[in-house]
Amino acid sequence: MTLEILISDLLSPLRHGFFTRKGGASSGVLRGLNCGYGSSDQAEIVSANRARAATAMQVAPGRMVTVDQVHSADVVRVGAPLAPPLPRADAMVTATPGLALCILTADCQPVLLADHENGVIGAAHAGWRGALGGILEAVVAAMEALGADRRRISAVIGPAISQTAYEVGPEFLSAFLEADPDNRRFFTGGAGDRLHFDLPGFGLSRLCGVGVGRAVWTGHCTCSDPERFYSCRRAVHRGEADYGRLLSAIRL
Repeated sequence: MTLEILISDLLSPLRHGFFTRKGGASSGVLRGLNCGYGSSDQAEIVSANRARAATAMQVAPGRMVTVDQVHSADVVRVGAPLAPPLPRADAMVTATPGLALCILTADCQPVLLADHENGVIGAAHAGWRGALGGILEAVVAAMEALGADRRRISAVIGPAISQTAYEVGPEFLSAFLEADPDNRRFFTGGAGDRLHFDLPGFGLSRLCGVGVGRAVWTGHCTCSDPERFYSCRRAVHRGEADYGRLLSAIRL
């Protein structure tokens, strides 16, 4: 099956893509393009899936750069492929052509960024913890340290869990209100004491607040579209044993 890759006019003509689960070699509940070694999938199948994505990105598999994502606000500056053990971080930046910065997600926000004029790119994994902790501000600052101008940065949030599907409890709301009472605007009421959190809206607000030139969400909900996307939350609700990881990548 052919790979399905979502792209954005904001990042073109740079080679980039938010890969869906279509076109991979994994089977069962992981069916499709599972690119996560942290899943229960066979390592050789994950490697084969990543190799397919590398071909689409027009790089060798060894130049698909990832980090050990830990929901932090830490950013790695990349000038060459990373060797194990991978650094624990949630974003990467580079000004080196031929390296594909790759993020793995299954509901969290994959964010690809580019300053086309100054030749600097970034990629971030922004779940609620990372976004609240400042990962998006940190990746923009790291891009500036490489010569980018934040006013010229285009940022695209890829497939992520939407507000309709993201039910949370009052303790979740409290964490956001402690950081900033204005964060209440990202929550709507649900049943009982449940609320629904707008993760992409929060991400866009943080990007706009840090002064990037343009920022958009692709509008795709991972939890609501099982044929195209993996979702941790959906897997938990269905009682499935595991879930795959989606790959998002960008290169100069």
